[in-house]
Amino acid sequence: MAVNCGIIGLPNVGKSTIFNALTRANAAVANYPFCTVEPNVGIVEVPDERITRLSEIYRPKKRTPTNMEFVDIAGLVEGASKGEGLGNQFLGHIREVDALVHIVRCFDDPEIVHVNGAVNPKRDVEIIDTELILKDLDSIDKRLLRVEKKAKSGDKESVREATLLTRLKEALSEGKSARQVPFSEEEAPVMKELALLTGKPILYVANVPEGDVEKGNAYSDRVVEIARQEGTECIIISGKIESEIAVLSPEEGAVFLKELGLTEPGLARLIRASYRLLGLITFFTVGEDEVKGWTISKGTPAVQAAGKIHSDIERGFIRAEIFRYDDLIRLGSAQAIKEKGLLRLEGKEYLVQDGDCVYFRFNV
Repeated sequence: MAVNCGIIGLPNVGKSTIFNALTRANAAVANYPFCTVEPNVGIVEVPDERITRLSEIYRPKKRTPTNMEFVDIAGLVEGASKGEGLGNQFLGHIREVDALVHIVRCFDDPEIVHVNGAVNPKRDVEIIDTELILKDLDSIDKRLLRVEKKAKSGDKESVREATLLTRLKEALSEGKSARQVPFSEEEAPVMKELALLTGKPILYVANVPEGDVEKGNAYSDRVVEIARQEGTECIIISGKIESEIAVLSPEEGAVFLKELGLTEPGLARLIRASYRLLGLITFFTVGEDEVKGWTISKGTPAVQAAGKIHSDIERGFIRAEIFRYDDLIRLGSAQAIKEKGLLRLEGKEYLVQDGDCVYFRFNV
């Protein structure tokens, strides 16, 4: 499943620093706007202790965790929707991603210039929101112009679409995002086709100084409140700490975290939150050869989950043999699960759950 999160924000907020720490990809980091022009792309493992626990039980030759993609998109500035600072190009990059991770600067540093003169998280978030809204309004206006002509001729689909577009335009004109506009199942295909920038799920990241990583600060408090009002999450991390951990070995990193009083890197929380944001879950295939995590969307039927492994398994699907990860950890072995009657047989329509351990029976 090619799903990804686009990292957005103003210039000099720490986007590329955090991206580098996430992916160890060494994207360019510099103290001037538009250092990143073409988006950098990196694939990262999703931290999941279940892979480790399953591997301890099965001792496989290979272990493969789930992963996801992050895209480092250049910093936006005020006027981006009108082309300022290569804005049209950068907004186009945002349109290609599935969800947004908005990095907000929550640190003072005279050596790192702020494009608007001073740190102000609320204003900074509003600048990005405004540019995305303006770009969406432009897209809707152009589409509405075409659709209204067909709607006047009585075309029912065009009438329905024009109604949706008008509703979206009214909300965006009031400063709301497309995420806040409810739509019906019939309208869903149009919403998907529109791919509105403000319709994408969003996660906020407050980038704080090293000393504020545990409790945050007055700046990050504002970002947390913005996220709360929007019904989403805010992750507080220190890009400086994460960039230092990224160059250490796992053992050295663990010692460094312990010295800071932390149990895990902030980026682990960010990755897991991004995974949840996309509505993704993990099921497992287990055995002596390999323990592997597979990424699917919540609500995926078993037959489609089988297709994640191989199209032949989907085509020749017979049934899925399933037990729960939690049951395995509690009982200690697959044999104990069978003895307790906890191994289930499920058909094509069964909706695979997060933490299911699955063996697909098929015939082609």
